[in-house]
Amino acid sequence: MSGHSVAGPRWRGLVGLVLVLVVLGGCANEPTGPATPGATGGPTTGTAPGIASFVYFLVDTRAGVRLARERRRLAGTDAAKAAVEAMIAGPTDPDYTTTWDPQTRVLSVRRAAGVIEVDVSADARRANAGSEAAARMVQQLVYTVTEVLGRTDPVQLLIEGRPAGELWGVLVWDRAVRREPPLDVRMLVQIDSPGDGAVVSSPVTVEGTAAVFEAQLSWRVLSADGAVVRQGTAMTSEGQRFAPYSFTLPLDRGRYVVQVEEDDPSGGQGGTPMTDTRTVTVE
Repeated sequence: MSGHSVAGPRWRGLVGLVLVLVVLGGCANEPTGPATPGATGGPTTGTAPGIASFVYFLVDTRAGVRLARERRRLAGTDAAKAAVEAMIAGPTDPDYTTTWDPQTRVLSVRRAAGVIEVDVSADARRANAGSEAAARMVQQLVYTVTEVLGRTDPVQLLIEGRPAGELWGVLVWDRAVRREPPLDVRMLVQIDSPGDGAVVSSPVTVEGTAAVFEAQLSWRVLSADGAVVRQGTAMTSEGQRFAPYSFTLPLDRGRYVVQVEEDDPSGGQGGTPMTDTRTVTVE
């Protein structure tokens, strides 16, 4: 069947259940920096080995499918290729997912004539996703590769050297695509550190980014049996747009779930508030 262009009409679909309509935005408005000093792009994407960058995945929210991210240490000398490979392989957080076919091989990532070209194997044509998740898959790749390169260039997907064209029966990726505005596509509260499953020492510092009402979010720490151990609020540096937050928790040894949640001025009328969690062990 013929599908919509990824830069064209609005979309909706299913990812295991019915999801609400999410509106695609315009050009990117969130600055991004290189994952390591000097990683500013060029004809190829080779960078120093072992750098850290964010890799993006999918998560179901009150506003439909959104992007969630994990900080990854990327091995090898081609950080951009490694980041896309990590995106395809999938998240460590069980609340996130990816719908890219795991057999997909990343052939190359390069920047030419102001466009970032990601070339993958034909396995990428297989995806178990409806139109909403498929459109988010496009932004998942765009965010991941522009993050690691520290660029705002548009991204073109190539399949074995040719523009991808019609994909997954629901859209067409026939020209380079920029980041959609983060408020339209990202989960509004995000824990960046510690990572899920991390072993940490007390006091535990929790850091992340959020776009929340009046710059305030709430947090809770749950014990292994689900009891609330601590709770409180934290402030981002500014409200209604993505900004950093941080808080520190003295915790006894044990296993905990740290949860952050957006403030809900609607009193539940806007749906279930967006929440992010991390399971950590304090030694």
